[in-house]
Amino acid sequence: MGARVSRVFRNFNLENRAEREISKAKPFAAPMHPTTKSLILEEINRHPELEEIVKRKDDKLLTLLKEVYVDSKDPVPHVRVKDANIPHPPELRLLKGNHFNLMTSQNIPKGKISVIEALTLLNNHKLSPETWTAEKIAQEYYLELKDVKSLLMFFVAFDVKIFPDNNKKKAISSK
Repeated sequence: MGARVSRVFRNFNLENRAEREISKAKPFAAPMHPTTKSLILEEINRHPELEEIVKRKDDKLLTLLKEVYVDSKDPVPHVRVKDANIPHPPELRLLKGNHFNLMTSQNIPKGKISVIEALTLLNNHKLSPETWTAEKIAQEYYLELKDVKSLLMFFVAFDVKIFPDNNKKKAISSK
């Protein structure tokens, strides 16, 4: 029901409104800057034949334009060609440690580590920094030394501390 009402208002006096829009003055080009206008007038006064050349239709160019034919086709799917410039996939390595679930583990590219490995190496470094140095971690996990140093400096594994409650309140016994 609502569509019928809106259609009536949309189509009301449609021909008169369309005629009014068509008869409006068409937009024209933006005005030129005064200096540009004066330069153009000077050039036309110096070379009056240029105005004729600009306004004249060139039959040769029109015939060439009529001969232009544009044929459009869907693009051909890109075929991959083996090339020496295509980078090879990175070398992969297995996760470190045998206590991980091997069913959910995937191969990891060299130079990257998983979240579990990151937490493990942070924890190992925290527990024994003498044995787990940045150089050893970089060598063990195939990482760059500067990345390992940044990792050890700016990231800390979670540490849970439970403080004993010294101010234990005595339980109130019921009477």
